[in-house]
Amino acid sequence: MSTAPPTSPSFHAPHGDSTHSEAHVTSIRLLLTIYFILVFCTVLTYSVSRIDLGQFNIVAALAIAVFKASLVVLYFMHLRWDSPFNALAIITALMFVALFIALALMDSVNYQPLLKQTPSAIGP
Repeated sequence: MSTAPPTSPSFHAPHGDSTHSEAHVTSIRLLLTIYFILVFCTVLTYSVSRIDLGQFNIVAALAIAVFKASLVVLYFMHLRWDSPFNALAIITALMFVALFIALALMDSVNYQPLLKQTPSAIGP
C-alpha cells in the first residue's frame, strides 16, 4: 500500500466547500510600481513635515499615511482582487482611524497654553 497523499486537485475536497478562489499571482512590475509609490509617499511625508502648515501638518501626514496603508492593504494583501466590499470596509476603517487621531491631536492644541504657563519642576 502506498502512503503518499493523492496529488489530484480533489485532495482537499473532504474539508468542505471552499469559497476561496485560486491564489492571485501579482506581477513583479505591479509590486515594484506600488513599492516606488510608497517610497515616494514616504519622501512626501518627510517633505510636508518640513513645511509649516500649522495644524494641517497632522492632517496632511495622516492623509498620506492612510493612502499608503490603503495601497499596502489593497495590493500586498490582495484585497484589490477580493470582494469590493472588503476593500471598502478596510479603507473606510483606515479613514476613520486617521480622522479620530487628527481630531484628538487638534484638540490637544487647545491645552498647549496651559502647559506653557505651569512652572517647570526643573530649572529656576
